[in-house]
Amino acid sequence: MSAAGGHFGPARVRAARPAADAVRLLEIEPEGGARPYPTGAHLDVAVTVGELPDVRSYSLVGEGPADGAYRIAVKRLPDSRGGSRFMHTLAEGDPIEVSAPQSHFEIQYGRPEYLLVAGGIGITPMVGMAAALARHERPFRLLYAGRSSAAMPFAAELSEQLGERLELFCSDDGARLDLATEIARLHPEGDLYVCGPLRLMDAVRAEWAAQGRPAARLRFETFGSSGRLPTEPFDVHVRELGRDVRVPGDRTMLEALRAAGVELMWDCLRGECGLCMVDVIEAEGRLDHRDVFLSEDEQALGTKLCACVSRAAGGAVTVDTGFRPGPAR
Repeated sequence: MSAAGGHFGPARVRAARPAADAVRLLEIEPEGGARPYPTGAHLDVAVTVGELPDVRSYSLVGEGPADGAYRIAVKRLPDSRGGSRFMHTLAEGDPIEVSAPQSHFEIQYGRPEYLLVAGGIGITPMVGMAAALARHERPFRLLYAGRSSAAMPFAAELSEQLGERLELFCSDDGARLDLATEIARLHPEGDLYVCGPLRLMDAVRAEWAAQGRPAARLRFETFGSSGRLPTEPFDVHVRELGRDVRVPGDRTMLEALRAAGVELMWDCLRGECGLCMVDVIEAEGRLDHRDVFLSEDEQALGTKLCACVSRAAGGAVTVDTGFRPGPAR
């Protein structure tokens, strides 16, 4: 079962304010004070979605706590499953439960050069990464792409802090990020860190491979529940149980299956670990792979699906969870 259970502690919202269009900056003060954390760290936050408890993960902004509080920035997504809506209702003084900081996206020092690539709200972990690299006097560039300057949080403060090491790409202004050129400029033994929508990460991974770069030098952080296809309800037939389960647009397949009593292993809830993966026996419509666990070739085969983030669009899917109950005693 989930490693997330049982590690939450009480906290309060110390401050809540707009950071950009549809983006809210929250300062969260845990009971006993905030702890130092490594670059790329995130908080698990206990949220309420449709009157049910759930968990969401948000990258921490900055190199460390700000006056005893953690900072996170939350974008309200139009196809949100409810987590971002809940976070946008929080006000100063509200109680909340959070985990200790955790990081699977730390900077590996000792590289000759670093390239940081952020798309939209994916800038959140990069704020602390850029500050750490600057403090350690490591060569780096930060490429930050967004729809418009009004929708790009922290752009002004990053411009002031980083100067020429920051490049902004606003699509409304006609600026486009040329990944082929930017990756080619990176030192052959340099590292690339990317966080943003799946389309951006897909493009980065494809170009990285096309240029023959080693996979170990590419690090990425997933971004919420963004997908390649519209989020819509679909049906899941669990073959080994002979059971049909409806997955609403605002719930994941994992959530719907668990609510229906279907046993599944799970852990990260971010499409990274693969523990909740199910076998796809038959699919109508298209599969929308929103994970980063399966390779592009594995996703193209359409025989596996990570239930915590991935979906079906335009039809139903038949799966085998692999769960087999033991003999009755």
